[in-house]
Amino acid sequence: MKKLIFILLAFLSLNTFAKEPQETYVKITTNYGIVYLKLYNETPKHRDNFIKLIKERTLDSTLFHRVIQEFMIQGGDPTSKKANATEQLGGGDLGYTIPAEFVPSLFHKRGVLAAARDNNPEKASSGSQFYIVQGKIYTDDELNSVEQNRLKGEKIPAAHREVYKTIGGAPFLDQSYTVFGEVVKGMQMVDNIGTVKVGRNDRPLTDIKMMVSLLEKKELKQLTKELKKAKG
Repeated sequence: MKKLIFILLAFLSLNTFAKEPQETYVKITTNYGIVYLKLYNETPKHRDNFIKLIKERTLDSTLFHRVIQEFMIQGGDPTSKKANATEQLGGGDLGYTIPAEFVPSLFHKRGVLAAARDNNPEKASSGSQFYIVQGKIYTDDELNSVEQNRLKGEKIPAAHREVYKTIGGAPFLDQSYTVFGEVVKGMQMVDNIGTVKVGRNDRPLTDIKMMVSLLEKKELKQLTKELKKAKG
């Protein structure tokens, strides 16, 4: 009987492992460089929507239309594909939203991918617009101020606080905008875009178009090898 139970547990364990979703990696290419991102499985609605957008090529030729140095770069407005140089961007969308997926362990550290949204009470995300955090490094006093004035007294976890003090980010957005991925390689692209000159509504004076793709097996194998080497 014990042997039967052991076999059954081993089978269930293997079956569970087999069903665990694999990690998804994407590439964003611009004339300022290339960035590679991992999508979080902890936010499946946002992950699956982003994959859908990529497969349908919805994001290709859209612009990074809003850039704020030491904060973030934002893109994904479908109307930006054919926008003229003076057009105000940021209001375009796909006619649907994604329910918020706030996960306590996912926060706005430097390099995270998050969903933009309008001011709605459910904090539902835009169907296509997203941003990548460039961020800045914070002091304890600055983080205390963020807790009091922006997070309405909500405490920043000690581990997150340490990241904000060493790597940086945008802590005032935590648990208000869904974080659904992070940069694993090519953060220099974000920093490069962060330095561009901008005009009205923080739109870059020179258009920054993107092409977004899922990594093919060969690219994924190479990236995985590079990431393992980087970790030592």
